[in-house]
Amino acid sequence: MLQKLKTKAIGLLVAAALTTASSQAIAQQQIFHAVVAQDGTGQYSTVQSAIDAAPDNSESPWLIFVKNGSYNEQVIVPASKRFIHLIGQDKENTVIHYNLNVGGKPSGDEPAKQIRYWQSSVHNPQAPTYKMKGSVVIIDAPDFYSENISYVNDFGKDFQCGPQALAMQTNADRISFNNCKFQSFQDTWMTTRNDNDRHYVKDCWIEGAVDYFYGGGNALLENCTLYNMRRGSVIVAPCHKNARYGYIFRDCIIDGNKAAAEGKNALGRPWHDNPKAVYINTTMLIPISEKGWNDMGTIPALFAEYNSRDKQGNLVDLSQRKTEYKGRDKGKESGTCRATITKEEADSYTYENIITGNDQWNPRAIMEKLTAPQSIQIKKEKLQWSKVNNAAGYIVIAGEQVIDITDKTTCKLPANINGAVEIRAISRYGSLGKKSSIDL
Repeated sequence: MLQKLKTKAIGLLVAAALTTASSQAIAQQQIFHAVVAQDGTGQYSTVQSAIDAAPDNSESPWLIFVKNGSYNEQVIVPASKRFIHLIGQDKENTVIHYNLNVGGKPSGDEPAKQIRYWQSSVHNPQAPTYKMKGSVVIIDAPDFYSENISYVNDFGKDFQCGPQALAMQTNADRISFNNCKFQSFQDTWMTTRNDNDRHYVKDCWIEGAVDYFYGGGNALLENCTLYNMRRGSVIVAPCHKNARYGYIFRDCIIDGNKAAAEGKNALGRPWHDNPKAVYINTTMLIPISEKGWNDMGTIPALFAEYNSRDKQGNLVDLSQRKTEYKGRDKGKESGTCRATITKEEADSYTYENIITGNDQWNPRAIMEKLTAPQSIQIKKEKLQWSKVNNAAGYIVIAGEQVIDITDKTTCKLPANINGAVEIRAISRYGSLGKKSSIDL
């Protein structure tokens, strides 16, 4: 009889635990459509599996939350998976990464140091990467949004050498990133080749050494850091054909490691066709070469700056910037391009002109942070706070552990939690709001 009572008690405890876990999962899915976690506390353990499960041709945001973790995988968002919003917990600790490159078969006389890339080349039949697509992450669907995630090509980041090793490839319209990090060495991020496509990038860190932001489309980057990893780094290599604006960097920072601080870096070089790149209100924490730009395949349509400043806040002397170019493309073996724009021109490179378009796309609304929860208190082992206007729900975090994702303004605290607990509102787009915290 005693044994039966014990068994029944254990069964009730297990049932209670399962009920609690189930109710938490339901609450999570009321806010995020999917939660990815390596520790088993989400519906999926890989980012790709959560994307695969998303509906095709969605007309509204499909919210995927990715808990802190090291996600060693290639991630591809196919063209049918529209409106994916990929939200990370913390960009320093939510990392999507993989070791791959597109280097061709080395010749027999190349030093071993130079052929180490072959072990992770997509062209090597003996490599685990054989016949994989050539980027860690590939976005083929429009209306993609991501925040608080690091996208890393391990080959480029770890070995700090070529060949091409993309961390990100974006091939569609209306793609936006906020508070993300992109790391590799050669060709970190390739943007769309369709010049009607728009990208909006805010408060992000882009790191590399060789043409590490390149491609086409109209891309506006605001308040981003461009981090150079070697002496003589080259930031952009555009290949626009008929882009109205091209690459626009507003209020960005150019920085780099010790090797890059020698002043030999270039703002960019013209890859093909009629490339455009404009830097407005740039703060250069490390010096750029006097000529500013390098030759490559063609003559730029516009490579220019306005109001560039050094780390002391002084205007950078642009009088020696390159205006004469030599190219390799037929009919474009030589030509000229001005190196500066006027204030009136700079003022025309606005978010509204570049991004909004005829469809009134507004990624800033997606990125808007809701206010921090107020009136936080603990009553009877429950954390309570006041409602935040327009919040779809709330996330409660202690350290790196997600305690709860809830649509309520209360949360039961686990017995073993100590230290600071953070609460953030979640918008209907999945974006995490400003945080409040309380010490336990």
